[in-house]
Amino acid sequence: MPLPPAFEDRKPAEQIIGAVVVTMVFGLLTGFALGWNEIVYYILAGPIAIAGGFVGGMEHRAVDEGFVRGAMGGLVFGSFILLGLEILNDEPAAYLGKPHVGLVFVTTIGGSILGAVGAAYRARRERELGAASS
Repeated sequence: MPLPPAFEDRKPAEQIIGAVVVTMVFGLLTGFALGWNEIVYYILAGPIAIAGGFVGGMEHRAVDEGFVRGAMGGLVFGSFILLGLEILNDEPAAYLGKPHVGLVFVTTIGGSILGAVGAAYRARRERELGAASS
């Protein structure tokens, strides 16, 4: 798997769009899906969100940076899921537990872990590529 460009090497607009805007829009879409269809919600909140958290972490060279990126991404993602559900003014199609805000804690913790793992993967791959080119 090729490594994405490093976050710090991107232009500020690309950083904001990639880290914030995409996460907000994906969170809203996932929130809409939560109000419409349980299976679509689980697909968006499960494998697609997990892949996004990991790839977001891969944009960072240090594990602590990936951890923070994942935490912020998870916080925004979870918050916008609930915002999307609130915009629909509907009951969730999937079980969220009570209170619903617990979802934000889960996405924040999960995002932190995924971001750190993604950054650790990048660091390992860069070491391997550096050793191979020597």
